[in-house]
Amino acid sequence: MPPTSGPSSRNSNNKLIFIISLIVLILATIISRTTTFIPRLALLASHLATSSHPASTFTSPSTIPTMSSPSYEKELKVAQLAVQRATILTKRVFHEKAKGTVSKDDKSPVTIGDFGAQALIISALKANFPTDEIVAEEESATLRTDAALRDQIWELVKTTKLDDPASEELLGGAIKDADAMLDIIDLGNSKGGAKGRIWAIDPIDGTKGFLRGGQYAVCLGLMVDGDVKVGVLGCPNLPVNDSAPLDAGIGENQTDDEGRGVIFSGVLGHGATSRPLGTGALAEGKPISMKPIKDMTQASFCESVESGHSNQGDSAQIAQKLGITKQSVRMDSQAKYGSIARGAGDIYLRLPTSKTYQEKIWDHAAGDLIVREAGGQVTDTTGKRLDFSVGRTLAENKGVVAAPAAVHDQVLKAVQEVIGQK
Repeated sequence: MPPTSGPSSRNSNNKLIFIISLIVLILATIISRTTTFIPRLALLASHLATSSHPASTFTSPSTIPTMSSPSYEKELKVAQLAVQRATILTKRVFHEKAKGTVSKDDKSPVTIGDFGAQALIISALKANFPTDEIVAEEESATLRTDAALRDQIWELVKTTKLDDPASEELLGGAIKDADAMLDIIDLGNSKGGAKGRIWAIDPIDGTKGFLRGGQYAVCLGLMVDGDVKVGVLGCPNLPVNDSAPLDAGIGENQTDDEGRGVIFSGVLGHGATSRPLGTGALAEGKPISMKPIKDMTQASFCESVESGHSNQGDSAQIAQKLGITKQSVRMDSQAKYGSIARGAGDIYLRLPTSKTYQEKIWDHAAGDLIVREAGGQVTDTTGKRLDFSVGRTLAENKGVVAAPAAVHDQVLKAVQEVIGQK
């Protein structure tokens, strides 16, 4: 009588099939994630190799490679295209020398480019994510009482579009009329907070740099439950070449001629990229990473042009304490974040000038994420991560310290020693 398979034999076969299936599934998952997972492992290793001790007093979720982080593919593409379209408008205004400048209640200048860029970006976001909230810098009150300025902005908005029809269609196409434009501008009135999906927009970050012909950025970030998930910076006057070093003249007399204009992007858990700014479909991007600092004396640091934005005297003392001999590079806007993220600079300091001033979330959301995804660490001067969950400002933070993860503690210590002397 031939042998028959008993229950134990069948169970063994079933277990073997299950194990083989599980191994195949794991291998398939790893292969499908190779484009993000392996580069992030290599990036992390390159920065840790420069230090024999932990890079920070806490662990940032963005510095740990993960295969489970949402990719936010649609959000990223819409954000990149929305920023690219907005920069077409800002570049038009830039070449017309920012005519139509007005003043806001806080006395900082705002241009027709601010209003126009904000309208175009919000229009794109609402076409794709109608229930998302938006925190934006501008409101239309000035335009509702100034018909000439409104009409000037509307003329720019209605004639600005991407060259690629499919990309323009993805953004929802043209805004209906001038009145619709004003209503769209006012949709950026969210109070922010720790719940839900909220976009933060700075239509022209570095307005004074924009007006003087220096650096500025069109900035867009998506926060989900108070945590930044997607960040995009459009920097029309920065060199496309990621290896081009910063110099003292980068903050003034710049143009968006050929070879300039770059989009920086980051998605939490998926790294950071740069790509040339265009006028149609997105150009091909490439991964970026912060440059490991092997010799602190040769490091360079960025700070704001305006002394009212950052304490430049303290920055000089911190550089001296760290042994840095290079002159600081002063430039406006979140272009500083993008510059250090791709290794053109090393350290970004924004030191408090007032005990009561609170940074705005739209001035930091995108740049903070891009630097962290490029292998950096970003905290305030006390060592706390920037908290985007408490409203329209960084009410729980003071200042900004951004540096490669391996040396962030060293830079932070020097910052605290200088500030603590006061």
